[in-house]
Amino acid sequence: MAWWPLALSWLMMGVELPMISAVVARLPDQTVQLAAFGGVVFPLALLVEAPVIMMLAASTALSTNEAAYRVLKRFMARTALAMTLLHLLFGFTPLYDLVVVPLLDIPEEVVEPARLGFQLMLPWTWAIADRRFHQGVLIRFGLRSTVAIGTGIRLVTTLLVLTVGWSLQVEGALLAGAALALSTIAEAVYARVKVAPVLRGPMRTRPVNDVVVRGRALWRFYVPLAMTPLLVLAMQPVGAAGIDRMPNAVTSLAIWAPLSSLVFFCRSPGVAFNEVVIGHAEEPGARRALWRFAWTAGLAASGVLGLLALPPSARFWFGTMIGLDPDLVDLGVRSLWIALPIPLMTFLQSYFQGCIVNAHRTRFITESVVIYVVVTGVVIGSGIWIQPAHGITVVMLATTLGNLAQTLWLGVSYLRLVPAGGHVAAGNHEK
Repeated sequence: MAWWPLALSWLMMGVELPMISAVVARLPDQTVQLAAFGGVVFPLALLVEAPVIMMLAASTALSTNEAAYRVLKRFMARTALAMTLLHLLFGFTPLYDLVVVPLLDIPEEVVEPARLGFQLMLPWTWAIADRRFHQGVLIRFGLRSTVAIGTGIRLVTTLLVLTVGWSLQVEGALLAGAALALSTIAEAVYARVKVAPVLRGPMRTRPVNDVVVRGRALWRFYVPLAMTPLLVLAMQPVGAAGIDRMPNAVTSLAIWAPLSSLVFFCRSPGVAFNEVVIGHAEEPGARRALWRFAWTAGLAASGVLGLLALPPSARFWFGTMIGLDPDLVDLGVRSLWIALPIPLMTFLQSYFQGCIVNAHRTRFITESVVIYVVVTGVVIGSGIWIQPAHGITVVMLATTLGNLAQTLWLGVSYLRLVPAGGHVAAGNHEK
């Protein structure tokens, strides 16, 4: 199933955030700059670009011929433009002070570093939409290794920007925003270059089918799909707002990025598995093999996170590798254990979601995310009421329980789509 190039791509993406956190932690004003980046800049940027994240899945599923490609490309461009304008409004107008600061209850010392970092990430949303859309075409036409090479270019670009920024002692949140924006632009340019021969060749001469999903059918397909990351990533600023309303807010915000990046590194192969399921679930006998693989690889990924959560490993990661102060290291060690089930649940979610996307019943995915949001919100709200010593433990618990509820709902929804014959019932395609 040629899963490894996509998994390698996501693993390299998982290295990016720890690398950024490690450099920011070695620049002046470590705690404030980490809090600005991990607690405000990155969660807010993720929320703005959330509607375009699923362009990869949409393009993989729908870019099967030239006409379908052109329809989806116009759709992608319009969506990316709308989200970029939203980023512009929140980053460069008084809306930042009037909406973002009070909504997230950002600590005073974090406000300005976060503003500058968020402003530098303005090109990020468009770059992500463009490269994920073209990567979907590459995956659909069998060029998965090209996606991994593109991620490697992104990682090298990140490293170069961080090296220059560290040598110049650039402010941490500012450098982190610049590194993410420039590296994603580099990857998007590479994806465009590599997709050109596909557009001139296989897409014209050997299209997968003649189906063109457009108009209302495209909106019905994509909007529920887009709501998935939008609702999930909306919990990032909600989590930040919850932490800000619990004790030791700056400390919890500072550890959030290094902690989340380690969890993401272990769950990233599971995220990549989604595109593999989309591409192969309709093949005879594939679903059973994909299901076994999801459990095997998921347990292995959670096992790796468990090994990294052992105190000696965790202290080496947070202390030696990331370079955090001892109090932040101790907090990271205590919080990491809560996230152990997440890599396994990511593989299972990708299996269910891939089959559901193939059936064009994306509404079920949105329903599962609503469940995630409700559970996560209730846990964070309970933390604000209880007032534990550190809000980060509440956010990690909320994320884990929310993922569990989402996985269960996806599983139930998937079973509703599987008739007696064992194949997922496909939805209607509009030509």
